[in-house]
This record gives sequence, structure tokens and C-alpha cells, in this order.
Amino acid sequence: MPTVIFADLVGSTGIYERLGDEAASRLVTQFTARMGVAVEQHNGRVVKLLGDGLFALFAEPADAVSASIAIQQQLRDEPMLAGAQGPPVQVQIGIESGDVVEIDGDCFGDTVNTAARLADLAGAGQVLTTENVWSVLIAMQQSFLRSIGPMYLRGKAEASQVYRVEWQPSHSDDETMVRRSMFAALPDLRLELSFGARRVRIGANSGKITIGRSREASLTVDDPRVSRVHASLVWGGGQFILSDASTSGTWVYHGNLDEAVVLRRTECILAGNGIFVPGCQRGADDAPVIAFSVSEG
Repeated sequence: MPTVIFADLVGSTGIYERLGDEAASRLVTQFTARMGVAVEQHNGRVVKLLGDGLFALFAEPADAVSASIAIQQQLRDEPMLAGAQGPPVQVQIGIESGDVVEIDGDCFGDTVNTAARLADLAGAGQVLTTENVWSVLIAMQQSFLRSIGPMYLRGKAEASQVYRVEWQPSHSDDETMVRRSMFAALPDLRLELSFGARRVRIGANSGKITIGRSREASLTVDDPRVSRVHASLVWGGGQFILSDASTSGTWVYHGNLDEAVVLRRTECILAGNGIFVPGCQRGADDAPVIAFSVSEG
């Protein structure tokens, strides 16, 4: 099945400001060339370069997933620094399978658009895909994909079931030693929640954080639309995972996206900056909006 990946350099504007146009252009050229090699090594074709990223086409979804993992692993194992004192270059990747219209070497269609939306949604060092890809992988390959729940992607009327490719290690108890040995250490991330004047800071070792109307919750939200224990946050697989435990749901808005990820007894990762609203949409009267920010500690 035709499968598309979009791979974008994270924070390219800051890199150009820090290094200047000439040095930054050289870095971006090296970056896209390295990704292009990984695509070709996994039976893919680079359709076009996108300034600070690329768009590639594969005949098989498994090859697209393998290429995406190879790109992330290479950037981890052989970091590209944005200047002598700059941070390592990171990439965000979206993968989608489906019908693709090819015209004069270029590709068009809903599959292409969805892959681009997933790349926009992914955080630094992440690979996101959908059930279209998951459903055609063999069981062993599916085990590397974690469902993060239904998400409303920009331009789509219905929610898409989104999966994260777990190319980094997980801390789950049933993780095999073989899989552990394939990956390096996780980044040191911190999550800050803001609700009114209250601030809650969470690290990888903070344990489970609860959000709800109960006074015993880690973050108390006194609103009749909020359940006593409405949602929880845990660290797992190198990410902060928000899980809804309510009957009314939780609306999650990543970055500047207008569409929410609606959680109803489901979960999603929190990446970058955004807000989530327990019990209602953010446009509701006096909505209990909780801001979040994920950063390296």
C-alpha cells in the first residue's frame, strides 16, 4: 500500500537566527541529505525537499516505519549540533498509508495531507502514524506502535486513531531486555501545568499525578463538569501520558491547533505547549482551562 512520510526539522527558525543564513543552510542541507539516504536504504523515494524537511513515498508501510526509526536513531547516535554550543538537531515525522495521486513525479491526495498533519502534531523526536498503517503491519511490528487515542486532524471531519512509534525505550515492567538494549537513555523532560494561580511541575520520577474535583487530587479543579478523579498523568515510554477517567471527557489542544483531541476513557501524549480542558470544550462558559508545557529539564 502506498505510504507517505513527512519529516520536518524542529525549530528551524531558531537555528537560522542563531547560526545565520549561510551556516544554517549548510546544516539543513546536510540534515535533509542524511534523511534522504535513510529513505533510499529502506526502499523509499524522496518526492521533494521541503526547505527544512522532506516528503517521501514508499510502496510498503513497514519500510516507511523502518526508515523513520532509522532517521531518529541516527540523529540520536550521531547528533548534528546547531552550532558549537547549540542543541542537537531533532526531527518530527508523520506517516500515513492510502491512495496517492502521482503527477509528474509529485504526489497529492488525502494521504499526503494526513502525513503532513501528523508531522505537525508530532513532538521533537517523535513519529506519529494512524490505524491505516498499524492495521497492515505484522504483529511484531505492531508491538512498536502505541495508541495515543483519537485525534481530530486539521481538515478532517472525523477523528483519526493515532499511534506513536516507540523507537525509544519504555519503562514498562514487561519490557524485554532485548528491546531495552536497542536504545539509548531517555531525555530528561519536565512538564508544567498551570491552572489559575496554581502551578504543578512534574518530572520522570514524580509518579502518578491526578486531576479532578477532589481536594485530594494533585491538581484540584473545582468545577461541576469535572469528575472527582477526572484524569491522570504518568511518565512512560519517554513521554508524559494524559489519561481520561471521566464520563464527560477531556479536550486536549496541542500548540496552536484549533481541533481538539477528545479523550473519553482514552489517552494521549502531551508534547510541546498547549492546553487541556476537563469536562468541556475550551469555548464553553468559564471553561476550566489547564495550560501545559513540556521542556527539557
